Amino acid sequence: MEANAGSFVAVRRLAGSERAAGAAAFHHSSSAEVVTGSTAWIGKGLSCVCAQRRDSDARLSFDLMPDQVMMDFSRCDLVPQEECLQRLQNRIEVQYDSSNSDHQEALKALWHASFPGAELRGLISEQWKEMGWQGKDPSTDFRGGGFISLENLVYFSKNFPKSFQELLWKQNGDRAIWEYPFAVAGVNITFMLIQMLDLQSVKPRSFIGAVFLKLLSENDQAFDILYCITFKLMDQQWLDMHATYMDFNTVMKSTRRQLERELLLEDIQRIEDMPSYKLLAR
Repeated sequence: MEANAGSFVAVRRLAGSERAAGAAAFHHSSSAEVVTGSTAWIGKGLSCVCAQRRDSDARLSFDLMPDQVMMDFSRCDLVPQEECLQRLQNRIEVQYDSSNSDHQEALKALWHASFPGAELRGLISEQWKEMGWQGKDPSTDFRGGGFISLENLVYFSKNFPKSFQELLWKQNGDRAIWEYPFAVAGVNITFMLIQMLDLQSVKPRSFIGAVFLKLLSENDQAFDILYCITFKLMDQQWLDMHATYMDFNTVMKSTRRQLERELLLEDIQRIEDMPSYKLLAR
């Protein structure tokens, strides 16, 4: 996985009346002001936040339990824990391919879920900046998170549309003048979760990773659901900290610590048992 490189977009939040007018006249104007600059706060900074590993983690190794199985409703058979991890790792390894028709359709699905009724003029278009991509071609931002980061966004938009729209349009709370760019933040969250859970290792090397694998064995959508929880939790931390875009890495660190605390609670048997799951709304 690569950390993002290039330029970032910082989004200036408009007043409610301005935003409503912008959404109503989407084809003609933008509802946010976009500014570009250095990616230090998203690229290099994020890789430092997410890739760090505690010294104790490097000494740990947890055996997978092939005898522990889950019911995979999409295939209607029993899947061992090790296969659950392998299937997720296979998803992680897929890079976004702008020439792949399935990837193109996923990107279109994200657009239509984000802006129902708004015509997309092209997979490369200035319109994408409205969602918080760094430029007119979103594929350049997927280098940091791969195709799974797009899948995560699409899953969020379809399964928790109310929360998705609230975050996309920054509808809740006392927002900063300069807000985090929604889409790029989403890619960074995917990257952070992969690093935090050590999902590119053959088997978990941290207790957090082992705990998550158990949750994954109960629900093969656990990673996608955790992504939605993390995005909503990150936004809540953002509001609580009265953050602006230069505070992004600090907010991500705080979000990661809260996720780790919740995953280690004794009564967490399913991903839906995490306290922050209650933040999500369909």
